[in-house]
Amino acid sequence: KGRVGLGKTIVIIDHQDSFVHTLSNYFRQTGADVKTLRSGPETIKFLKAETEAGRKPDLVVLSPGPGNPTDFKLDDSMNALRQLKIPAFGVCLGLQGMVEHFGGVLGVLSYPMHGKPSSVAQVGAKSMFADLPPSFEVARYHSLHGLKDKLPSCLEVTALTDDGIVMGVQHKTLPYAAVQFHPESILTSPAHGLQIVENAIKYLKYEDSGDGDTHGGGQDVFKREGGGNPDQDLVITTLMELSKQEIITIAKEFKIASPVKRNKSQLAATIALAMRTREKIQSGVPFLDTLTLNQLNDLKKELHIVGKTGMRTKEHYVKLINDALLGANISDF
Repeated sequence: KGRVGLGKTIVIIDHQDSFVHTLSNYFRQTGADVKTLRSGPETIKFLKAETEAGRKPDLVVLSPGPGNPTDFKLDDSMNALRQLKIPAFGVCLGLQGMVEHFGGVLGVLSYPMHGKPSSVAQVGAKSMFADLPPSFEVARYHSLHGLKDKLPSCLEVTALTDDGIVMGVQHKTLPYAAVQFHPESILTSPAHGLQIVENAIKYLKYEDSGDGDTHGGGQDVFKREGGGNPDQDLVITTLMELSKQEIITIAKEFKIASPVKRNKSQLAATIALAMRTREKIQSGVPFLDTLTLNQLNDLKKELHIVGKTGMRTKEHYVKLINDALLGANISDF
């Protein structure tokens, strides 16, 4: 036991945190070859070069750190990881960056938890906490946290404190997961912390089937009917080469709400989903009418379409989505 990392290469992106070397040591105890690199453009260049050379890391760990995810441009790191199809596990700041990247919102605790223990309970997906008790004590060092009622539908909550603070998230279709607490702290049982580290290595993997990247729950509609779409990834890549203002102009055509407040990657993913949905509608094959009310609701949310949902009937959702997407004066890429 404890050697699940043998033959694996793990890169830990350091966000200037004093815990990073202890975290690195935990991953080394699994038998993995661990490289710790300071966050920034050079690390992204390194990951791209290693991938092109056939030495793609098996896992990237987004370390804890001071401040907020924007200070370390965590969104850029997540964009690179998704483009390169490298799984990732986030700790503390890493969770916050992952939440924001996929469209969630952070809040500030009214009682900062720095160096304090809390009991957490498992909920939802179990893989990150496999072979752990239903509840256990962990170490917390944070004031920012992912707001449970503002999480995107693509992220599943995996752990909560007694008072409902999110302590773990996992993407529903992609190999990305994170914990808000510190598994490497002495205040978290070392046996539990090491088990979480092992689980990250064991379970966070891209499937060989190569299902396309998804940015939210609305994408589940397409996954259920046959997986991802490489063309959609190409659209996202093309959009990311445009300026923020150019992307905002396109977003307005699709009636995407508050585009100025969203970052480039969020807008690009939403536009790509809008274009794919429009293509499906225009194909002549029945699509929106075949979806359930909940599926239409999820799709409308992921498309961030401006407009009220009225009586929440299927007919109203279908009209809202059709009006927004078919009225956009945007050609396909």
